[in-house]
Amino acid sequence: MLTPEPADIRPGVVSVILVNYRGADDTITCLQEFARVEWPADRLELVVIDNDSGDGSAEKIRAAVPHAKVIESGGNLGFAGGCNLGVAHASGEWVAFLNNDARPGPQWIAAAVEAMESDPTIGAVASKVLDWDGNLVDYVDGSLTWYGAGYKREAEKPDSPEYDVPKDVLFGTGAAMFVPTALYREVGGFDERFFMFYEDVDLGWRLNLLGYKVRYVPGSVAFHKHHVTMKKFGNFREAYLLERNALLSMYKNLDDESLAKALPAAMALAVRRSIARAGVDASALDLQRSPGGDDIGTIEVPKMALTGFFAIDYLVDQFPGLAESRQELQARRRRSDRELFPLFRHAIEPAYAIEGYNSAHDNLVDAFGIAEHFVSKHRVLVVTGEPLLERMAGPAIRAWEIARALAPEHDVRLLSTAGVKVTSDEFEVVHSAGHPLRAHTDWADVIIFQGFLLEGAPWLKDSTKILVADVYDPIHLEQLEQARDLGDVGRLHSVQETTRVLNEQLRRADYVLCASDKQRDFWLGQLAGQGRVNPAVYDEDHSLDSLIGVVPFGIANDEPVQRRHAIKGTVPGIAADDKVIIWGGGVYNWFDPLTLVRAVDRLKDRHPNVKLYFLGLKHPNPGVPDMKIAWELRQLSDQLGLTGSHVFFNDGWVPYNERADYLMDADLGVSTHFHHVETAFSFRTRILDYLWASLPIVATGGDTFGTLIAERGLGAAVPPEDVDALEQALETYLYDDDAVAQAKANVREFAEDYRWSHVLAPLVEFCRFPRRAADLEYELGKAQTVAVPFERPRGIRSDLRLAKEYLAAGGPGEVVRRATGRINRIVGRKA
Repeated sequence: MLTPEPADIRPGVVSVILVNYRGADDTITCLQEFARVEWPADRLELVVIDNDSGDGSAEKIRAAVPHAKVIESGGNLGFAGGCNLGVAHASGEWVAFLNNDARPGPQWIAAAVEAMESDPTIGAVASKVLDWDGNLVDYVDGSLTWYGAGYKREAEKPDSPEYDVPKDVLFGTGAAMFVPTALYREVGGFDERFFMFYEDVDLGWRLNLLGYKVRYVPGSVAFHKHHVTMKKFGNFREAYLLERNALLSMYKNLDDESLAKALPAAMALAVRRSIARAGVDASALDLQRSPGGDDIGTIEVPKMALTGFFAIDYLVDQFPGLAESRQELQARRRRSDRELFPLFRHAIEPAYAIEGYNSAHDNLVDAFGIAEHFVSKHRVLVVTGEPLLERMAGPAIRAWEIARALAPEHDVRLLSTAGVKVTSDEFEVVHSAGHPLRAHTDWADVIIFQGFLLEGAPWLKDSTKILVADVYDPIHLEQLEQARDLGDVGRLHSVQETTRVLNEQLRRADYVLCASDKQRDFWLGQLAGQGRVNPAVYDEDHSLDSLIGVVPFGIANDEPVQRRHAIKGTVPGIAADDKVIIWGGGVYNWFDPLTLVRAVDRLKDRHPNVKLYFLGLKHPNPGVPDMKIAWELRQLSDQLGLTGSHVFFNDGWVPYNERADYLMDADLGVSTHFHHVETAFSFRTRILDYLWASLPIVATGGDTFGTLIAERGLGAAVPPEDVDALEQALETYLYDDDAVAQAKANVREFAEDYRWSHVLAPLVEFCRFPRRAADLEYELGKAQTVAVPFERPRGIRSDLRLAKEYLAAGGPGEVVRRATGRINRIVGRKA
């Protein structure tokens, strides 16, 4: 029978599909039960597919239930083909599948529809299925072994309250389940190559990896009378179908790494399972184990012994079309295998108690590393372009804290492309750059990166890896100031290249991290310019929170502990009872330390004990250029006679784990900057240390923290380059005890919202359920997932390749430095 054009969909209608094969009495009983279902009759459509029963079933069903739509298939299409034909004739918004030897409970439809209407990410509802009397379990969850065998672990157990909790499952049972009709048609429905058995496993598995949920809804109850027996066809046929369909579903749905491990072992196990079931002596051809010779060319074995062999042969026969199906499906993958493994429930499960089989299962699991692979932890690679040293700047600190936050739930590897001199007991810390990065990116399921990773690892652009771009620092805006020393050509090239690199990240990222709501608006504009604010993304999440999340820089979860005085009574010229203003982090061209020094010069005349301490002048990354503003700062301090008496400089960089010793010696934290576009969208990470140490804060207004300081009473926000206002604010928050006490109390309260455990929550949640961005399946197309040999090009291609490597290693400044001879590479970051 030719499949008709799909029927138009009627909103609010449920179409129930039953497949009949020589079971008219059961089918009629099932259909008549819908009179007791609490669902409007005008929103119910009953569709019966008669699979060429040849016994008058179709006529009998029509006569008994005239309002049902009975379609004669013209051949035995199996359960999969019959259901697909039924869906083609269905007009409901949702299709429900019910075995013809089952009956629906009163709320079977209503509970399922309520779940699907409440959550658009639900791609299927798996009903609770009990035996006919409602005492024993038929289905409350689906389990899957690593070798593709789907089964119901809880079957035939007494029903229990523990089975009345909704949950996500890998697959429902075709005996009673629901799917939105449009989605069912979109994903191709049941795979008719299965004929019968595991087509429901395959469909649920597919929906999950495409990013949908299969939700077990215990309020949607059906009752199953009995199971169709295969005895009249021979149990070996059932075994054959189960063996082959397990292999089919594995090949389609496992990702490349999982399939490479599992498929060879699964095929070997299928052979052993068949032989063990039949009790066949597998040593009959082995000259060493059966030395007796004969010239007989045949061996008589039961058909059961051939089921595994024939299943593998069927798989081979299906490879051309199956490989095409797999390629298309994997290109659209939204969820990783490691995310889905918990839904397998008991992946390392022999499932059969057959002598000689269980030991073979265990041997294969050990030999192929199956148990180690089929675990639920994701492999998360966190990449920074900053060196990981005892003295770390902002980006390195942020990467370190991200790794710490994710390590309890995942296998985490923190990688620096610029060098490593520290280790961690919580996660792996490595250094890699250039093509050796491939081994690390191949290992990962999720890659969270800052900087120029995609330039150094271009294979990621077309890969199926889940990429998280951390753009908390709008570095293309920084280059407007930072690249001034490169000359007109170098500065323009730096801004253009940095912008290009960021745009490529935004085009490829599955998830984007920014530092504030104001930044989010900025990056949304840039994402829109790259075409990422599109119907696919919007329709999945109108808020776009699934595309971009606000993850500020954070502060340590533990309170600071001072182990020694690092400033007061230690730095020559600073007494134990002096008032210390601390400038945390480095001095960069977009900051304004000059107005601050002039304000201190005035303030010292009334308060001789005021001291200004610059925590770090030289960035720990040797690639960061010396800043012109730092030189001007030293010159001004010397000219005013303040150096060593009221203004002090740490020419190096404070180790990360020693910063509390300095911060706890301070009375006030400061951050002053010029007024320009970088200011408007920046996020001053040094201020987080002030929050951690409960310091009052005086800062220039105009950025995110300037607004927060004023609104939350954390200190004072002053206009740019206003010496008078800055002087007055410094005096207030150093010498007005009431103002200082109130600001400290406000800072302590406000700081709780910026603990790393709090600010990283959106990223932690994303990594629990990482998924391909809704629009990238169309962009990536046939994704490259297999490593290719590395060949270094020659001539002009070599020069271009080198330029890309320099860009990846250190940003646009590195390209300029190499090209001009000695220009420092541009990878500076705010501390």
